[in-house]
Amino acid sequence: MNVLIIGSGGREHALALKISKSNLLDKLYCLPGNPGTASVAENIETPVSDFESIGRVVIDKSVDMVISGPEEPLVRGLRDYFESDGRFASLRFVGPDSRGAQLEGSKDFAKEFMKKYNIPTAAFQTFTKNSIDAAFDFLKGLNPPYVLKADGLAAGKGVLIINDIEEAKRELKEIFEGKFGSAGERVVIEEYLDGIEMSAFAISDGKDYLILPEAKDYKRALDGDCGLNTGGMGAVSPVPFADSQFLKKVEERVIAPTVKGFEKEGIKYNGFIFAGLMNCNGDPYVIEYNVRMGDPESEVVLPRIKSDLLAHLVAMCDGKLSEEKLEIDTRTALTVMCVSGGYPGIYEKGIEITGADSCDAESDTTLYHAGTALKVNKLVTAGGRVIAVTSFADSIEMARVESYKRLSKIDFKGIHYRRDIGLDLI
Repeated sequence: MNVLIIGSGGREHALALKISKSNLLDKLYCLPGNPGTASVAENIETPVSDFESIGRVVIDKSVDMVISGPEEPLVRGLRDYFESDGRFASLRFVGPDSRGAQLEGSKDFAKEFMKKYNIPTAAFQTFTKNSIDAAFDFLKGLNPPYVLKADGLAAGKGVLIINDIEEAKRELKEIFEGKFGSAGERVVIEEYLDGIEMSAFAISDGKDYLILPEAKDYKRALDGDCGLNTGGMGAVSPVPFADSQFLKKVEERVIAPTVKGFEKEGIKYNGFIFAGLMNCNGDPYVIEYNVRMGDPESEVVLPRIKSDLLAHLVAMCDGKLSEEKLEIDTRTALTVMCVSGGYPGIYEKGIEITGADSCDAESDTTLYHAGTALKVNKLVTAGGRVIAVTSFADSIEMARVESYKRLSKIDFKGIHYRRDIGLDLI
């Protein structure tokens, strides 16, 4: 079968590498892809926002399955576009419809969904610019720190955790004044959950589900979880503090009722479920939903899947997910993301990268391209997050050694990466 992956980041490179190993695959395409995906797929230079052009690619390349890597095409209704046109009647699509994608596209929608289906989460209220006085009153009733979340998509940067109430009020005003653009027209304010953060993953056909390996990512830009929030600076899987008892609670209290909610709401959901969780004294609470795989979590979760991911996705699209069995590599995968100087703020692009040649085929270390491009046959930076280095080993300590050893050979002007990924888990 022919498969098209939408997106251009490290997540899409990880998806491409995994799917390229399937015996079911005939031809793999990535749109637009990156220099990493080009090693296993044909890249197609088309914007992910241009649905008509994507449709023409699907027809011209006889694509059998489309997988949306990023969330924005899903929120904007890429699945709905294909389902509205009879030319794509036989197309398998991995991702929810636009209504299901609101679980990520709207924090308020997600919180109300959790409330309706008794999925544990923090107490919250949603406010607009017109109700800012009520928002200030709500803040007064909370204990610090204060959690402010822009309702819409903000590239993983729309969540603020603030210790001082006056600063929280100032930030709330700035959000309503356009700090996060239209994503901040509504703001969810919620109580702070004190615990350890991690992420759970599954694929679901809207009725059944298959649980994938869990992960812990590192969102802050600087060591010690300091600095600004980013899209993610590294990740580890499996997560030592997520024992079998905790993961059973996640399945029973989060994944199962989420899928049941899809069924009851009539949401068309053939895709990934990503539940950002807080482990609070051994109990899981949902911080947020995403409707696609995470990045950089994909770079540690997908490599641990030993069974055929494409076969699982086909079964999901065909309503046969209950027949699938997942095989998991028990070793630890640890990834470290190197980023452009200034990220997540202003940064330069087009800087030459050295030392990013592919790893030895026999190595347990893999480079995933996230924000790279080829310019006059030279690899250059093309985004904030540039390259993720993932290593497999029998322990977090050993995986750390291998990832950082390989990362030390990569260089470009302004390169930055955290030196403490996984240290808190040892």
